[in-house]
Amino acid sequence: MTEQSSTLSNAEVRDWIARRIDPVDFQGRRVLLIVPDATRTAPLPLLFDAVYQQVRTVVRQFDVLVALGTHPPMNELQICRLLGIEEHERDALFAQVGLYNHEWDRPERLTRLGVLSRDETAEISGGLLAEEVPVTINSRIHDYDVLLVLGPVFPHEVVGFSGGNKYFFPGIAGAEILNFFHWLGALITNAGIIGVKDTPVRRVVDRAAALIPVERRCLAFVVAPRGDLYDLFYGTPEEAWHGAADLSRQVHIAWVPRPFHQVLSCAPPMYDELWVAGKCMYKLEPVVADGGELIIYAPHLKEISLTHGRLIEQIGYHVRDYFTKQWGRFSNVPRGVLAHSTHVRGHGTFENGIEHGRIQVTLATGISQAVCERINLGYRDPASIDVESFAQREHEGVLLVRKAGEMLYRLQRDLT
Repeated sequence: MTEQSSTLSNAEVRDWIARRIDPVDFQGRRVLLIVPDATRTAPLPLLFDAVYQQVRTVVRQFDVLVALGTHPPMNELQICRLLGIEEHERDALFAQVGLYNHEWDRPERLTRLGVLSRDETAEISGGLLAEEVPVTINSRIHDYDVLLVLGPVFPHEVVGFSGGNKYFFPGIAGAEILNFFHWLGALITNAGIIGVKDTPVRRVVDRAAALIPVERRCLAFVVAPRGDLYDLFYGTPEEAWHGAADLSRQVHIAWVPRPFHQVLSCAPPMYDELWVAGKCMYKLEPVVADGGELIIYAPHLKEISLTHGRLIEQIGYHVRDYFTKQWGRFSNVPRGVLAHSTHVRGHGTFENGIEHGRIQVTLATGISQAVCERINLGYRDPASIDVESFAQREHEGVLLVRKAGEMLYRLQRDLT
């Protein structure tokens, strides 16, 4: 891992934004700021305030849309906390600022931009998928002159690195494009795509974003574990993401010499569903030895997914080939849900009706043993785990990750 020497102070962040974001570019224009929800480490109060103060006196309108994807909606109080807006400020300084959630499941809130053709999807995916995919997005985009993405970049299990145009697709997109490229990522597999910059899924995202008929800008940033910033990047979503992904590759990947037979992957409180706590598996699967065990430790976590939990309980967590070799059983399940299932379960085989996962995935959460068994994951009582007993045991093949989900762990033998 290449160490970044220092992080930026709050004053340096404000100065960076003041020098690079020219208010003249926003004069008299309607601006929609697109931000992540609370499942990402990001100093949004600082960044939101710095951007808003930079342009508020010149813009015609300034609103905020939370790029939820299919995550549960946030109420206004939660959005205010996310942005650092105090209660007394909401009705004063920010009284004219609209605060909106993306609504992926409301057709009337979506607009169709066009389609990706069969030829396009076949070319982009290298023949893995060839189908016509409608490209839909939140219809609010038509009410604005500039769409400004404000979000971090991390290694990502579906697209390679998050950020940039991913805040449009799937951040504020409809289900068809979301399900298409999540399944494409699942076919390639987490291990084959995470931490890779140029991926077929990133090409799908960028191709879809090119259909947006509104000017796109992006302030991308790279976050240290404590939440302060290594650096920021501003420009088109493609330009800003390019620089941020290069830096993320340096600071968010830990290269280790050998695999571990047991990993305790501790989910932070911001992961309050397995749908997002699955990142504790994605980011560590590459360094778990064959036949080893990865434990997602999250006593606070009691839900599989508020949005998709019912479907996940029906299908369970399985390796990719469990679905591809029984497609008739699962073709009616949204492919984004199937992709999540395979990512959490990890690599493995399905031969002659027998599934074999490369590693054991165990939940030590508030999800009951009965549910864990039903969804095909292991169970441990979180009260039985002494976290500190896992510390300082790398030489024994045991790894403790105290805040899992954002740092990617890879084996040095995979370093190219």
